[in-house]
Amino acid sequence: FEAGWVRLESLPCPLPGLAPELEGLRIAHLSDFHLGFPSRGAAAVERAVAWVEERSPDLTMISGDLLSRRSGEARLRELLARLPNCFVVLGNHDFALTRDPFSHPAEVYDLEPATLLADDSRTIELRGKRVQIVGVDPRSYRRRRAHPERLADPTADLRILLCHFPNVVDKLQPGAYDLVLAGHLHAGQICMPWPGGRLRLAHIRWTYIRGLYRRPAGTLHLSAGLGTTFVPFRFLARPEATELSLQSA
Repeated sequence: FEAGWVRLESLPCPLPGLAPELEGLRIAHLSDFHLGFPSRGAAAVERAVAWVEERSPDLTMISGDLLSRRSGEARLRELLARLPNCFVVLGNHDFALTRDPFSHPAEVYDLEPATLLADDSRTIELRGKRVQIVGVDPRSYRRRRAHPERLADPTADLRILLCHFPNVVDKLQPGAYDLVLAGHLHAGQICMPWPGGRLRLAHIRWTYIRGLYRRPAGTLHLSAGLGTTFVPFRFLARPEATELSLQSA
């Protein structure tokens, strides 16, 4: 049941130095669809996309792991077409760079009308301000060849980094980005009650779990994601879709 019990949350996101014109800018953050693998996570994805479509935010960001098998590609394209002003990066599961035996390569290189970023960037204008969006390719990141700090434009009014892996925030220079959006961890996916919190069986040693973290390189928002891997279950780690409302810190 929990794998389809999606949390739909609007969250204030304070950013130091935010331009007054961008106050209240709304960014929907989705992650880890894992379509093509039989799971109630597919229902969570459908509900999340319908919610974002209804709310019509200024930007929609998706931080990787869209597909676990190529059979989910057609539905993925239908869903992406409904999301406003959508920017996407891929994750390790999109290339089957994982120990999950049920994951198959499902490489995609064009997701129009969504904009797919792979170690490149786009700069758009919102409310008269320049907003730069940089995306990291999971293959170059895994090979330690990605250098997103080199793509950051210091003249942009808002710099957003989209990367599947949350620990990228600890590899950047201070102030490199205003906002870093990531996924990958599923908030542990299967968790057990533990003194002082939860034992997250999928990712025991990770520093970040889900939510907002203020770091020298920028503010990280880590999504719990929507789908599942290895097994089609979640426990004490609900799937989620988040709308971030930017505010001056």
